[in-house]
Amino acid sequence: MHPPGRPYPLGATCHGQGTNFALYSQSATAVELVLFDSPTSDAPSETIPVVERSGPIWHIFLPHVGPGQLYGYRVDGPWEPERGHRFNRNKVLLDPYAHLIGRKPVWDNALFGYDADKGNDLVFSHADSASVAALGKVCENGFDWMGDACPNVPWHNTIIYETHVRGMTMRHPDVPEALRGTFAGLATDPVLEHLAALGVTTVQLQPVNAKISERRLDENGLTNYWGYNPLAFLAPEPSYAAEPENAHTEFKTMVRTLHQRGFEVIVDVVFNHTAEGNHLGPHLSFRGIDNRHYYKAQPDNARFLMDFTGTGNTLHAGNPYVLQLITDSMRYWVEVMHVDGFRFDLASTLARELYAVNMLGTFFTVIQQDPVLSQVKLIAEPWDVGPGGYQVGSFPWLWAEWNGRYRDTVRQYWRGDKHRVGEFATRVTGSSDLYANSGRRPHASINFITAHDGFTLRDLVSYNEKHNLANLEENRDGHEPNYSTNCGVEGPTRDPDILLQRDRLMRSLMATLLFSQGVPMILGGDELGRTQLGNNNAYCQDNEVTWYDWELGEHQTSFLEFVRALVALRREHPSLRRRAFINGSREATWWHAHGRPMSVDDWHDDARHSVGLILHGDRIRDVRSDGSSIVDATLFLFFHQPATSHRVVLPGFGREWTVLQGCHCLPDGAAFDEGATVLVDGPCAVLLQAGEHED
Repeated sequence: MHPPGRPYPLGATCHGQGTNFALYSQSATAVELVLFDSPTSDAPSETIPVVERSGPIWHIFLPHVGPGQLYGYRVDGPWEPERGHRFNRNKVLLDPYAHLIGRKPVWDNALFGYDADKGNDLVFSHADSASVAALGKVCENGFDWMGDACPNVPWHNTIIYETHVRGMTMRHPDVPEALRGTFAGLATDPVLEHLAALGVTTVQLQPVNAKISERRLDENGLTNYWGYNPLAFLAPEPSYAAEPENAHTEFKTMVRTLHQRGFEVIVDVVFNHTAEGNHLGPHLSFRGIDNRHYYKAQPDNARFLMDFTGTGNTLHAGNPYVLQLITDSMRYWVEVMHVDGFRFDLASTLARELYAVNMLGTFFTVIQQDPVLSQVKLIAEPWDVGPGGYQVGSFPWLWAEWNGRYRDTVRQYWRGDKHRVGEFATRVTGSSDLYANSGRRPHASINFITAHDGFTLRDLVSYNEKHNLANLEENRDGHEPNYSTNCGVEGPTRDPDILLQRDRLMRSLMATLLFSQGVPMILGGDELGRTQLGNNNAYCQDNEVTWYDWELGEHQTSFLEFVRALVALRREHPSLRRRAFINGSREATWWHAHGRPMSVDDWHDDARHSVGLILHGDRIRDVRSDGSSIVDATLFLFFHQPATSHRVVLPGFGREWTVLQGCHCLPDGAAFDEGATVLVDGPCAVLLQAGEHED
């Protein structure tokens, strides 16, 4: 008889005397732990009944097992699909708490709990999946952090850079070839120097936990590149490591190196669904361990699953043990892997304890009271695909949100849509209509114009329509509407006028992002003028469509220098990154091009496509951490959308105005008298600074 072990912690916990295994399954009738000698083994070398059970936790201690051991489970119980039970002891299942992946699953009909040859999910499968199933690997989490300390960048100083571990370095000529596309490659000097020169503070990585590609993609020669198809929540993706068997160590080394250079690391997490799909999906882990309790079943027919994610299933966050899996995973990434925060994919799903979204739900309460998780950066993608799922502005005060209304409004304004100036002004000043009433600050708004999901910045001004045929879904996939413009020609062109128009729009969009109140998020590669050839859903393109091109021409180099200058201006001027919302005309004044404050009627002028903003830097209602006042120069922003010239009367105040960023519309460094009339040639977003008061 083996020692009974302990029910906590869940997963495989290794120490000097052996390894404790603990697995949650509410409805199982029997559990077996299966050990494998190597990733190529067709069958287990040892099968060990797990007889000890504490509540719904099955556990055992194996004195002879240490780091490197490959393992899985067989779980028995009722085969009653109509009641949501899909136990099948013929399937080897991955531990949901696996810290390392010892073997990825290989697509085969044997992975399915039902008879996939017949295609009927009610027919029990007798095929054994041992030779093709995913396996976990026992790991030892020791690591020399060398005194690692999180940078703890204040929210109002944060500038996020969203990127993909693989895509950022696959084509980088100065990254060693063996390290391209890996955690180690992301931590090389050429990448770190680029990030430092750009001036961002926080690297936000698309999912880094273990994933698989859908069977359809695999059979079509494609791959789930983005990684929003999770296989395991605590294990790093082995293909992102130069040495896959040491993926956890390589990830830690990357984080330590980024921290040493002053960068925070945020990881994108997908706790809303798993890679097992709908009722016709495979038995990889959760489904075979306890389908009825890991997933939300349809209330009137438990054979089928609720789908608030568009992927076929939804994790049942209302189950305390599923909620524990989520929070245990988060704590692992913070305490063991040292990440600084999370971006939650389709976060509204986590608020669905039963069916409706509940922002007072248990998930948020648990996070709020947790002494670890409440202290890291929490960013919600505040929607899902279910009824009532769009929750921009509704998350609790600890959370920041991807501001989808900011993205859409800024795109519409610079495209030239009517009736956008008023809402554009609200978004640029931090979206107080969404966040102020609940006591939140401007940093609750994660401002973005582009993200991994959608057009790149260059494509946003080069395409009217999505071009997703390479995804082999007949161009039906991808987000719409895009609120984009091709400036007269769809896609690539050599027309100098169109190229100039596109360049000015890109500069105006990027300047708007970095001069807005709130937290800016730059899509990685936008600073390089990256294109995806009009593909606005490149989730399955692990190739040159998504990999960054580091061979920059003259125009790309010029734009990169422009973005660096914008970031530097934001970091230099506290007026552009206030901790509190602007409070009335004493702190800021909206300015009409004719040389006066905007009136109520001006805001309702549907032909208006230009507006200015005066930020009074000597009237900031805030202090530094030491209690000293925050004082800045007075700044004047002017946004002019039409591709035409326009006369603008500068504000007075008895001071000269100097152009800080002319956006190729006004010469940088040019000086103008107060009240001077200047000619701006759009589209452009310009920034000027007032001089000292004249005596």
